Amino acid sequence: MYLFISGAELILILFVAVMIFGTDKVPEIARGLGKTMRQIKDATNDIKHEVQKSAEKNGIDTNVASDITKQIEEVKDDFDNLTGPIKRSL
Repeated sequence: MYLFISGAELILILFVAVMIFGTDKVPEIARGLGKTMRQIKDATNDIKHEVQKSAEKNGIDTNVASDITKQIEEVKDDFDNLTGPIKRSL
């Protein structure tokens, strides 16, 4: 996930955080947020691995996205091969 925040917006957010919490509390809050985000990411990865193991155990195909991507690439290559001579003649 990406946040689309410019440099000026980030500075404004940091300024407001310093004004509200004070300079001595901001590093502590940042550490807490970082630790919480890491725990959420680890929990999400654990759940993902459990789902994949369960799916593999029950014989469910979990590579649907890669199959679709492969088919899209094949169609794209076929289209490029078809339009290649047309592009070269123009």
